[in-house]
Amino acid sequence: MKKIIITGALGQIGSELTAKLRDVYGAHNVIATDIRMPKDHPTVQAGPFELLDVTDAKAMYEIAKKHQVDTFMHLAALLSATAEAKPLLAWNLNMGGLVNALEVSRELGCQFFTPSSIGAFGPSTPKDQTPQDTIQRPTTMYGVNKVAGELLCDYYYHKFGVDTRGVRFPGLISYVTPPGGGTTDYAVEIYYKAILDGTYTSYIAKGTYMDMMYMPDALQAIIKLMEADPSRLKHRNAFNVTAMSIEPEDVARAIQKHIPSFTLQYDVDPVRQAIAESWPNSIDPTAAKEEWGFEAEYDLDKMTADMLTQLKGKLLQKIS
Repeated sequence: MKKIIITGALGQIGSELTAKLRDVYGAHNVIATDIRMPKDHPTVQAGPFELLDVTDAKAMYEIAKKHQVDTFMHLAALLSATAEAKPLLAWNLNMGGLVNALEVSRELGCQFFTPSSIGAFGPSTPKDQTPQDTIQRPTTMYGVNKVAGELLCDYYYHKFGVDTRGVRFPGLISYVTPPGGGTTDYAVEIYYKAILDGTYTSYIAKGTYMDMMYMPDALQAIIKLMEADPSRLKHRNAFNVTAMSIEPEDVARAIQKHIPSFTLQYDVDPVRQAIAESWPNSIDPTAAKEEWGFEAEYDLDKMTADMLTQLKGKLLQKIS
C-alpha cells in the first residue's frame, strides 16, 4: 500500500483506521472521504480529505484519480439496525457504493478492501464455531448486502483481476467513536454507562452470545491482510475473524472487577434481539490464522481494563 483512499472515513472503523494508516504510511498518503466534512474533526484536520457521496460514481473516480491512489478501502455503509429500519436506503447505499468503489478499483488497478460481517450469516448457519465456508442465508437487509458484497468482490477478483480482500468483522468495541446503529453496540454503550451512571440497561437479552473484537485488533487485522502475500490467500472475501464470544453478563462481570458496584438490567429490543439471534454464537477464524497469520491480542479482561481507562480520561476531559 502506497496511496490509500478511504470512504466512510468519519465512521466507527474509518475514524480510527484513517489515523492508524496515516501513522504507518504517512498522513499525505491516506486520503479520507465522507459525505460530511466537519472542519474540527481530527480526520479532516490531520491529512487530505475530500467530500464524497459514494453513490456518485463520477465524483469517486475523479477523487481517486486526482490523488493517484493504488489502494481502495471502502467502509461507507449503513449498519445492521439502521439498515433494517431503512432497507431500501441500505440497499442503494451499501450496494451502489460498493459497485462504484469496485469499478474505480478496476479502472485504476487498485488493491481493494471492504469489510463484511457476521451479519452475513443467518438462522440456518451452524451456530457454534461457524466455519469459514458454510451456508449463508441471512434474514436482514444488512446481511443480504454483506453476502452480495462478498460474492461481488469475488466476482471482480475472478473476472477482472481486482485484488479484493475482506474480513467478516464481529461486533467492534471502541472508546474513540460513539456507537453507530449496530446490533452489537450494547458492548460499547455498557462501558460509557458503567462510568457515568454505574448501571446499564441492555437491549440484548441475557445469554445472547455474539462474537466481539477490540478496535486495535480490527485495525491490525486490516493492515496485516492487505500486506499478506496473495499467493497464500485461498479465501479473499471474506475471512472469519474474532477475539471473543460473549454475552451481556460476561461484560458486566469484567466491568465489576474494576467497578464492583456496577449493575446490569434488561429491556430487550425485539428488533435488535431478533437480529442477534440470527447470528452465530461463535465463529471459527482458522482460515485467517493459517492464510495470513491473524491473531487477536485483546481478550475480554484486557479490553475491559483498557476501555475503562481510556473512557475515564476521555469523559473527564469533556467535563473539564
